[in-house]
Amino acid sequence: MSDAIPAVENANPPVRRFSNKPRHAPFKAFVAANWMYYAMLVPAAVLLALFHFYPIWGISMAFVDYSPYKGMAGSPFVGLENFKRLIEMPEGGQVLRNTLVIAIGKILVGQVAAVIFALLLHEASNRFFKRVVQTWTTLPHFMSWIVMGGILLNVLSSSGFVNRALGIVGVKPIRFFGNPTVFPWTLILSETWKEFGFGSIIYLAALTGINPELYEAAAVDGAGRWAGLLHITIPGIAPTIALMSCLSLGNILSAGFEQILILQNPMVYSTGDIIDTFVYRQGILQAQYSLATALGLARSVVGFVLILASYWLADKFANYRIF
Repeated sequence: MSDAIPAVENANPPVRRFSNKPRHAPFKAFVAANWMYYAMLVPAAVLLALFHFYPIWGISMAFVDYSPYKGMAGSPFVGLENFKRLIEMPEGGQVLRNTLVIAIGKILVGQVAAVIFALLLHEASNRFFKRVVQTWTTLPHFMSWIVMGGILLNVLSSSGFVNRALGIVGVKPIRFFGNPTVFPWTLILSETWKEFGFGSIIYLAALTGINPELYEAAAVDGAGRWAGLLHITIPGIAPTIALMSCLSLGNILSAGFEQILILQNPMVYSTGDIIDTFVYRQGILQAQYSLATALGLARSVVGFVLILASYWLADKFANYRIF
């Protein structure tokens, strides 16, 4: 007998390889199974196209001498002439200064008021009292400036409640809507009064995230309420304060169109006229369509840059990222 082992055919049969890629259903079958979802998107897509994409064509109005009779295509092209007119206008610097002063004032005062109110409300021990106060202070946020403006015009008028109360204590009436020096503060404080309750919600949420054991350990070490506030509470919400401050930078050119349009008058244009109201008067009331479009476009470009800067700062100082 031979010791040789006979060769076995197909000792290593070929291995059948299966693909890991999932087999997709045909496109028609996928659409047939999910057509209802696409149908629900149609109204939103139509609104997006009509009110966001189609108006982009109007940007070209900033580069022509627009005439309603000739239309956009028939109006002569002037290039950057409208932007040069904006730079040369004497009101341009004043409007920009007013916008920055009012917007920065609203951001600073509003942030401080919201933080202080959140700290005070957090220290309250009665839950029913906290809910009632938070509800009443948040309610003005959901009211339009048409309603709030009417209330302010009545309360702060020369014969309103505030001036009557000041007269009782011997203080002369204050022209809240007629004094150029007082009017910016009227805008800032009224905006703060309307929004501080709603703005405090995020700080109250941040306060609930602080570990209660930190306060217990501080109390054992002899720390009082003020020490706990300075060394635990405020550092605990400091990242949130930094985040909200950075994100608010994108609104630095939005000083509040509706509020100022309702409350202002020609007597306070020197300190209360902002970019939005100036665009409204130039474009709608005086029919300077190209000039108003150029100013709106310049404001949008600067605002876009500020938004990018705000998210960069939020990422750097508060470790906040969208993507």
